[in-house]
Amino acid sequence: MAASPPFLASAEKKHWWICNKKIVEKYIRDAKILIATQEPNEIASALALVEAALAISPRFEIALELKARSLLYLRCFKDVAYMLQDYIPSLKMPNDDTSSTSSSGSFDSSKEQIRLISYGDEPNFKCFSVSDLKKKVMASLYKNCNKEDQWRYLVLGQACCHLGLMEDAMVLIQTGKRLATDAFRRESICWSDDSFSFAKFPISGKHCCTTLPITESETISQLLSHVKLLLRRKTAAIAALDAGLYSEAIRHFSKIVDGHHGAPQGFMAECYMHRASAYRSSGRIAEAIADCNRTLALDPSCINALRTRAALFETIRCLPDSLHDLEHLKLLYNSILRDRKSPGPIWKRQNVEYREIPGRLCSLATKIQELKKRLANGETGNVDYYALIGLKWGCSRSELERAHLLLTLRHKPDKSTSFVERCEFADEEDVDSVKDRAKMSALLLYRMIQRGYGSLMAAIKDEEAAEKQRKKVAAALQLMQKQVQLNQEQLQESRTETFSTVSMQQVQQIQELKQSRAENLDSDTCNTNITNATVFKGAFCRELAIVGNLLSQAGFNQPIPVTYEALSC
Repeated sequence: MAASPPFLASAEKKHWWICNKKIVEKYIRDAKILIATQEPNEIASALALVEAALAISPRFEIALELKARSLLYLRCFKDVAYMLQDYIPSLKMPNDDTSSTSSSGSFDSSKEQIRLISYGDEPNFKCFSVSDLKKKVMASLYKNCNKEDQWRYLVLGQACCHLGLMEDAMVLIQTGKRLATDAFRRESICWSDDSFSFAKFPISGKHCCTTLPITESETISQLLSHVKLLLRRKTAAIAALDAGLYSEAIRHFSKIVDGHHGAPQGFMAECYMHRASAYRSSGRIAEAIADCNRTLALDPSCINALRTRAALFETIRCLPDSLHDLEHLKLLYNSILRDRKSPGPIWKRQNVEYREIPGRLCSLATKIQELKKRLANGETGNVDYYALIGLKWGCSRSELERAHLLLTLRHKPDKSTSFVERCEFADEEDVDSVKDRAKMSALLLYRMIQRGYGSLMAAIKDEEAAEKQRKKVAAALQLMQKQVQLNQEQLQESRTETFSTVSMQQVQQIQELKQSRAENLDSDTCNTNITNATVFKGAFCRELAIVGNLLSQAGFNQPIPVTYEALSC
């Protein structure tokens, strides 16, 4: 078969290209009509048409934009992120100049050169016009920024927000709005005075860009405000946590996770993990374990949550549960070493680097062996329920009942899935699995709290019974002492009365005896005195008579005077 002439081959090639272009344009036109209906089924059909158009022309910009917006409307946020992952700021390497240049919003002149002079059917000579040159340059800049960067940043920013990448979402949305504003400013410069119209400028002044529909611009502005609010609260909470103000950090994180507007799944898991660290530092073990359970329900491969919960279980000496978490953590480390990437999507951030995993595996194996030895030695039933419930040793019954009531109301299994209602999921199919994991972990924690309450209440009852028995013994002993003392007092009183009676009788007898003795003594004394006086008087008279005879013999004739008392003698 003879070869076709060159002009026929070029004609066939041109005809094939024109046919494909018409087919692509028809697909895009039909897809736009379907997307305008805002119906999920119609948008899914439009997405199929766009995929067919991209199969023919893979780099067709309008088809790429329609695909991204269709996926965003259908809430396929992960697909949007995978499609535009080169524009996610957190995935850029510092030494990647190409990617950093493309993510900064600047256009690449090597991809699409600006044509300042036209060729072809136009005349070879044309007067130089500054206004025409300005229009061509600005139109080219506007075209590049609008089609290659602007819609990518806005669409990807919304997808990142729903995926929980709040920092990336804020940067992307702000960059997209800045590019849209710059594009509108360059477009307004090209307009003449006659082309000015109030239809292009809203009188309210709320919208600075006409390249976006009003509803989409409002949605993006509200979304950006919400992202900034969440990031401000998270920054304040982390600052309080780093400063040691744990109650303040808990308050800020609670505003995020318990808010009415809710937050994306990944962002909520991160906030629950930070609040668990704050609860752990403040000594509230049960609340910390509950937040770790919520984090693992939202993100089963969260390494930090597994490490924290294993440490919490070891703190309260619940060694089997701690060993289970460490074994799970070991499996995650091994999978990272095997796959050379962290589990989950590529934009998911883990608090561990690849080069740190071998060392952590060695220390983790040592820890697992230590826990197994402790379990083999019988350390299974000495759980520190005081630390779990948050009470000190020797607490009263009222304190235990109050703490148990608060924990029961807070960690009741029926309320374990209430946080799911305030969480926005990137994939609605994950809701049932998240609820199942949350119910299971909450049930285990609730049973542990109930066992702790029963154990502590039994110990308090035993202590109260022992105290009551001690009081009874002390009361009986005191009663016996009082009885003995009363008996002694009665005996002493009886003895005193008897002694008093005997003493009175003896005193009377003694007094009578003394009186009789005194009377006898007086009579005897009187008789003795009378007798002694009579004897003295007789002796004196005899002596006086003898003296008188001697004086008379001596010639002393004077009479001796004799008194009446002498005569009486």
